[in-house]
Amino acid sequence: MSRIAVVGAGLAALRAAERLRELGYTDEIVILGAEHTMPYHRPALSKQFLTGALAAAELEIEPLDELDAVWRLGTPVSQLDTGRRVLHLPGGEELSYDGLIIATGVDARRTNGGQHGHQRVVTLRTLADGKRLQRALAGNRYPVVVLGSGFTGCEIASSLRSMSREVVVVGRGDSLMANLLGPELGRQLTDLHRAHDVTLELGTTVEEWAPGTKSVRLRLTNGRAYEAACVVVAVGSVPTVSWLRDAGLRLDDGVVCDATCHVVGLEDVVAAGDVAKWPNLRFDERPRRVEHWTNAIEMGRAAAENLLAGRASATPFMPVPRFWSEQHGLRIQAAGVPALGPERVALRPRNTSGRSVTGYVRDGRLMGVVGFDSSAAVLAYADQLVDRPPVTAATSAPRPQRRVSFLQAVRAGNR
Repeated sequence: MSRIAVVGAGLAALRAAERLRELGYTDEIVILGAEHTMPYHRPALSKQFLTGALAAAELEIEPLDELDAVWRLGTPVSQLDTGRRVLHLPGGEELSYDGLIIATGVDARRTNGGQHGHQRVVTLRTLADGKRLQRALAGNRYPVVVLGSGFTGCEIASSLRSMSREVVVVGRGDSLMANLLGPELGRQLTDLHRAHDVTLELGTTVEEWAPGTKSVRLRLTNGRAYEAACVVVAVGSVPTVSWLRDAGLRLDDGVVCDATCHVVGLEDVVAAGDVAKWPNLRFDERPRRVEHWTNAIEMGRAAAENLLAGRASATPFMPVPRFWSEQHGLRIQAAGVPALGPERVALRPRNTSGRSVTGYVRDGRLMGVVGFDSSAAVLAYADQLVDRPPVTAATSAPRPQRRVSFLQAVRAGNR
């Protein structure tokens, strides 16, 4: 009997395990997660869960079908030995595997000197984080300071304003979400937040922290000071790869994979979701990570397919990344990889109601689109990206010599 281990118990892990069953894998699947919870809707943490519209139990994601997997929750993996095909678990336990799917996701990035661990300084990556934030807000009407002017920080600010909380967003850049949207759309989003009474402290950072029992006092580099009910640190993420430091894998802002999701140099290990860094040949040959909900679903399934197929028969994973956000009633949607397009084109200029679609172009090719309240138009442009032919795959590492697929080997009793 063979065993496929899935390290990580989030959405990508769940969809990978489901796909293994769909494709006829009948042997053991073990899913190991550091958290004590079943997979849940992480995007809701900064929206419906924060506002109280959804309770913790309502965030749980039910498997699509009968999965028949062994769930090892609250079981962090400390080390991987690819030579012996062994995972090191708490208490000295070793778990062997025949195939491995890495889906450990990311951790919230922390700031130097940020008083992390204090009850009123929180991140928002896990359900436990969300509960800590709710406790910090309860019975306290001081403003909330959000450190970070990116995707998560803006969503948190919007949700807090819908709760009539005072919010201060502190960011290094001159506008909100500028890294994704570019200067013009970034300014429009900045104006939207200001119009909804979000206090913006842009182009500055925290110079001094003074946490107390009921509040946290901050002094910024621009000289302004705030007393906050809590500080939400939303300055990005880091891939969860510390357990892989001695495994001999190529780690570079994530687990580096080939276009097929196979970890570089290995045949029996694939990666999926936020932790995976791979070349999306629909756009170019440079490995990148994609931290979006739909990518976790699609890459989890693709990684499972290619693990069973084996490298020789595997197909490149070439999605058109998509994401959306709603802030102060404005629906922001994106498709493709807008960051790859230095030239910006108004595909549908902004009208009086604020609707617009912006194209991001490189060397005359559309690399991505961003729409404000323009769902149908964004989807139409996404279809154009789907029809794009792939670029030539680069050979990033010598290919293993074995030519039989993983599933064939299992069925032949060779694993």
